[in-house]
Amino acid sequence: MAQRLATEYVNATLQMTEFQMNQFLLSADTCYISHRVKVLGGGEQEIVLEEAGGEEVHLSFERKGSIYVGKLSCRVVNPHLNNAVRKLFVTYKGTGTVHRIYKGFTMMYYYVAGSVRQISEITPSGSKLIYQHKHTAAEMLKLYHSNLVEEEIASLRRQVDLLLDARNTAGSLSRIAELDGELGAAAERLFQLEA
Repeated sequence: MAQRLATEYVNATLQMTEFQMNQFLLSADTCYISHRVKVLGGGEQEIVLEEAGGEEVHLSFERKGSIYVGKLSCRVVNPHLNNAVRKLFVTYKGTGTVHRIYKGFTMMYYYVAGSVRQISEITPSGSKLIYQHKHTAAEMLKLYHSNLVEEEIASLRRQVDLLLDARNTAGSLSRIAELDGELGAAAERLFQLEA
């Protein structure tokens, strides 16, 4: 098994309540990791997670109402610090890109609300898709109950009626040919939607 060299968090974000923030801070200190909190202007906070060897990760949090929105862009090498940041990111439903770097290749994970949506392997010769999230039952149910297709069909039918009225009053053959082209495109789209 390949040994991970580092992990990069690229433009990652996460959200937590004040209670969750306090819980995280209580659990953040271990025998390997310590933390400091810097209070910045405007209610912003910066949490610094530090590994005993000196490696640090800086998380900036901005308060928006009762929620803290955290931003994370860093490269982590130490396994203990990496584990702490990974747990934070997944527990508090982080969104963003995570690069797990190995010798000769990088695994790129794309997260949305704490769950993996896509995994790609990046090598010097190119990129290969490894995994892509498929629709869950809840998403399929939401899609099933959606009426966007019916709304588009109704809109297309109104458009066809207007085009037919315009065709009936058109004075030139070129205008009729133009309207026939638009009617053909609308009919094809209706056929696709109703199929």
